[in-house]
Amino acid sequence: MKLDLAKTDRNYYTAPADPVLRTFGTHAYATATGSGAPLGSAYTEAVATVYRAAYGVKKLARAADQDFVVAKLEGLWWVESDAPPLTVPREEWHWKMMIRLPDFVTADMITGAVFEQITEGESIQALHVGPYSTEPQTLARMDAFMRAEGLTMNGRHHEIYLSDPRTSAEATMKTILRHPIRRS
Repeated sequence: MKLDLAKTDRNYYTAPADPVLRTFGTHAYATATGSGAPLGSAYTEAVATVYRAAYGVKKLARAADQDFVVAKLEGLWWVESDAPPLTVPREEWHWKMMIRLPDFVTADMITGAVFEQITEGESIQALHVGPYSTEPQTLARMDAFMRAEGLTMNGRHHEIYLSDPRTSAEATMKTILRHPIRRS
């Protein structure tokens, strides 16, 4: 039977529309880091790199009787400016595209991408339904929740792409938005 992280770690791969607090441990990822506009050439190559790495690991794992479903694409996003992130031109955005890997995967199994262990700890997350252009509405609800709870950001904006934008209608696309936090 194939390991499917989306089914075995529902805490990680599900979120309600209203922001909630959740705690996440350390997980392994195939990653590629860069900068530039989403869907630009550097971005699309990074996405291809992490998929090639994840499917390469899957092939090795299947041969060792440890088959798994390749997890959803994820991204960490940030800007290197004090300006509000969404006011910074997209060409100046920084990102780390990544795919989560099963716990049994080791660095020597990865080809092409970087193997990283990432710990987010306590975080706020919410499900965004709709096009990426309307994410600011969900982010505003998350920011209001943070203020009301006396929390502050403690890491990079994290997105988990539950829908494939190539095959999904924009109105029905689902993305988990996550912010690691700390208590003030």
